[in-house]
Amino acid sequence: MIGLLQRVTHASVSVDGECIGEIGRGILVLVGVQKGDDERRAGRLLERLLGYRVFPDGTGRMNLSLRDIGGGLLLVPQFTLAADTRKGTRAGFSTAAPPEEGRRLFEYLLDAARQAHPDVASGRFGADMQVALVNDGPVTFWLES
Repeated sequence: MIGLLQRVTHASVSVDGECIGEIGRGILVLVGVQKGDDERRAGRLLERLLGYRVFPDGTGRMNLSLRDIGGGLLLVPQFTLAADTRKGTRAGFSTAAPPEEGRRLFEYLLDAARQAHPDVASGRFGADMQVALVNDGPVTFWLES
């Protein structure tokens, strides 16, 4: 699984003009599911997301995690992260999980996140979403499990 983590001061996701998920300070994570991903990889990605040290401590060093600051977690499914872009000028999606499997694993990740963390919001799998964010830093990391 792929997680494109962005530290934010605010982020939201809307579908058809309606806000369906919103957080304040925390992390927005675009989630891509690849062929061969499973619940173990989803669980590992979640542990990394909750524990990855991207927030500044008192000295300004990135030593605090989402758990440490009690921030929000916004998970947004984005199958294009699993694209094969090594050749040509158009992405191929043979490396992405089939839609049913991608949906199942995204929902598994979301359910696990809601059990493990108090402030979790999400986008909608398969929807045309508009994502708004204020990237803090900017700080962005590509995580794979």
